[in-house]
This record gives sequence, C-alpha cells and structure tokens, in this order.
Amino acid sequence: MASERKFVTENIRRHLLREYMMAKVGRAGFGGLDVQRTPMGTRVTLMTERPGLVIGRRGEAIKMLTKAIEEEFKFNNPQIEVQEVPNPNLNAQIMAEKLANALERGWHFRRAGHSTVRRIMDSGARGCQVVIAGKLTGARHRTEKFKEGHIKYCGQAKLDFMEHGFATAKLKPGVMGITVQIMNPNARLPDEIDIIPPPPEAAPAVEAPKPAAEMAAEEKKAAEAVQALKKEAAPAAGAVAKPKKPRKKKAEGAPEGPTPATTPSGTPASPGAEEKKVVRKRKKKEPTDAAAVPAKPTTEAITEVKPEAITLVEPKPLAEVPEKKPEEKKAESPPVEEKKEA
Repeated sequence: MASERKFVTENIRRHLLREYMMAKVGRAGFGGLDVQRTPMGTRVTLMTERPGLVIGRRGEAIKMLTKAIEEEFKFNNPQIEVQEVPNPNLNAQIMAEKLANALERGWHFRRAGHSTVRRIMDSGARGCQVVIAGKLTGARHRTEKFKEGHIKYCGQAKLDFMEHGFATAKLKPGVMGITVQIMNPNARLPDEIDIIPPPPEAAPAVEAPKPAAEMAAEEKKAAEAVQALKKEAAPAAGAVAKPKKPRKKKAEGAPEGPTPATTPSGTPASPGAEEKKVVRKRKKKEPTDAAAVPAKPTTEAITEVKPEAITLVEPKPLAEVPEKKPEEKKAESPPVEEKKEA
C-alpha cells in the first residue's frame, strides 16, 4: 500500500502545481504543463502563448516561480523551461480561457460559443466541441453544446488525438464551466486506408546515342574491311574468267558491210546467190510406255459372196389385233351446198 499512496500523493502534487501555474500565468495564456524527474533535478516545461510575460525583465518572474515551486511543492532542484505555442487556436486550454474571459466581459454565450468553434475550424482542426454549463439565461442550470467536424468520445482514438481544456467564468448568477475538445489536424483514424497503386511497368531501355568519335571509328573499320574483301576477291575472279578471243582485223580497202559468201572450193559465189541456212530438224522423242503408242488400224480381208447363197426369209404374220370401233358421232345437220353455175 505504501507504493500506491506514493503514486497518489505524487499526482495530487502535480495537479496542485498545474492549478497554481494557471493562476500565476493566466495573462500570458497558459497552454499546458509537463513535469519530468531527472537525476539532476525536476524539469518543468511550461507552454504559453506569450513567453515574454512569464520570463519577465532580466528573468525576475521566472526566478520567483522557481523559488515558489521549490518551497511550496517540495520539488527537488526545479528547472523551468518556457516554450511558445505554435498555433494558439489549436490549443484547447488556451481557447477555453479565452472563451471564459469573453463571457466575463459580457458576451452572449451563443455568440461566444459559435465564434470559438469557427476560429478553431478555420485553423485546420478536424473537429471540435465546446460545452458551456451553468446558469445561462435563468435561475436553472443548463448545458449548451457547440460542435463541428469529427469528434471521438471514447476509445484509443480519443486518448491519442483529442485534446481537452477546461476553464471557469465567474459571473453574477454563478460560476460557468467551459470545456473545449479539439481533434488534432494530423490525426489518422484506424478506418482511413490508403490504396497503393501497382508499380508502373518498366519502360524498355533506350540505348544512349554513341559519341561522334566512336561512330567515325566504326565507319573507318567497316570501310577497311570492305577494301580487304575486294582485294581478296580480285585474283580469284581473274582465274575463273575465260580469256576472250581476239577479233579479226579487216583488210585495208575492204568495203564496209557483210563479207561475200564463198563456195567450198574457195571461189566467191555469184552476187545474186543467197546464202542457204542450215536448218537442223529436231528428232521426235519416242514414247517409252507401250500403252502410250497408238494402235495401228487393222485391215480385214473382204470375201466375195455368191448370189446363190442368198436366201429370202418371209416375215411372219403379226398377231391379229382387234380393231376398235369408231365412236358414233351425233347427227349433225347436213351442210348446205351451193350450186355452181354451169
């Protein structure tokens, strides 16, 4: 039980320190308090809207706070560090104190509540809720809520992303309690999922253009190779080619045109005689297949027939067929014949 009582007394002492700092640093805009125990002593981090008011001229105000913390709350060697709040409109404690000051100055609670919500949402918060409880319009106590955006009321999401602030406004009818809850703009809820698109297909690698020096060297090598092949092919072509027959030279004074024809004895032929061209007849191919050879027409011997040997044969009578009787025609009036004149 001794350890449990130690934890309880430590938390009570920290809560009393928080209330004391809120009362002392209210004008500077109290934004939060953090206490850490170190081997060198106790580090107290104080977050305010205007750090200059907390430090004071030549650090006199912060020295007085350090001495009070050490004497009243029995912290060992306290060291106070003051930090400035980057965006006061997203700090729940600062906004609660500002709303309380507005109500004390005489603002209507609805006007003050809506203006606070609008300032918080314009600063980029995902959601906020303002609750004002007390004697608002009459003798009875009631509660008014102003909310906008996304708010978490329970679970781990509330512990991680919701910031809580509380302040009191002292009016003639009584005391009003003001609660402000703000969701962090960078909050990422469990139901928010990002679908990662598939990686794009790799484009085919494009060969980089070769420099001009390399291209010139390759062209030079190709030209040298072509010249070497031509030199190797030249002697081989000369050995295979047949030598051409030399042409006969014509005798001087010979007439131009075709040479006159000569006889086998060597004498020139008559001028009117025409040259006979030798025509070779093509031999017909004999068919090898016996079936393809056409058959020769056969001649049959014709014998003479004597007239005595010819006998006449009488035709047999045909079977008698009963004749059909002609159908009787109806009697018709005889045609009138005109008499011809003699």
